[in-house]
Amino acid sequence: MTTALAEPANVPALKVTQSRVIVSEWIKFRSLRSSVWTLFAGVALLIGLSALISAVTMSQWNDLDANTRATLDPIGAATSGSTFAQLATGVLAILMITGEYTTGMIRASLTVVPRRLPVLWAKLIVFSVVTFLVSLVASFAAFFITQAILSSRDFGVSITDGHALRAVLGLAFYLTVAGLIAMALGALLRGTAAAISTLVAVFLVIPPLVSLLPASISDDLVKYLPNSAGQAMFTVDASNSLSPGGGLLVFCGYAVVLVAVAAWRLRRADV
Repeated sequence: MTTALAEPANVPALKVTQSRVIVSEWIKFRSLRSSVWTLFAGVALLIGLSALISAVTMSQWNDLDANTRATLDPIGAATSGSTFAQLATGVLAILMITGEYTTGMIRASLTVVPRRLPVLWAKLIVFSVVTFLVSLVASFAAFFITQAILSSRDFGVSITDGHALRAVLGLAFYLTVAGLIAMALGALLRGTAAAISTLVAVFLVIPPLVSLLPASISDDLVKYLPNSAGQAMFTVDASNSLSPGGGLLVFCGYAVVLVAVAAWRLRRADV
């Protein structure tokens, strides 16, 4: 007695395309609780610290002299949580790539996508879109909450006043590009601790150290550092800083160079 074996149905081979890799990275992103919680931490820090600083300032209003009141910046109060929010988004970006190196999952990702670079582009795209949209909502929320607090002393401003809208949009873009720089560092160093340490050094340690140099050197150098260049996009009336457009170009230039180097290493080096 013989048994006829059914021939397997013709299943069309699925090609590895950039859009499919992006979908894969999106599934990875939303499947990890750490991604959601880290992103939430960035939002909470941006809104919470800005509101807290504004509330403390208003509670001390009667104790402030006229000169101090004149120098207070209501728009700057809405962006005062940017430093800690930037660290949260930076850690998120680093974990998106170093987490795969830590667990060894990067081998599976690059086996499925042997050209390698689509994996990096997909991570950058998913991170950029999600972070910008979330940061934009958080930035608007921080602005309206802080202005409501400042309005108790008739100190708040409208979103249409002066540079308010530019500051809100610039802050969201700053957090996104800072995250891209962090992801490039993660791709280069391939270790979470090393990448986070480098990120903290670049954004928080090097600027004050440079400011200790003679003024003839530091005044020209500080404004071209990543932190100062990026903050020029949302800072109002900042002395010794680049213009918003100049800061945008310099800050994005850092991101482009680091991403290019990270892409080169991903193509050339072994996993």
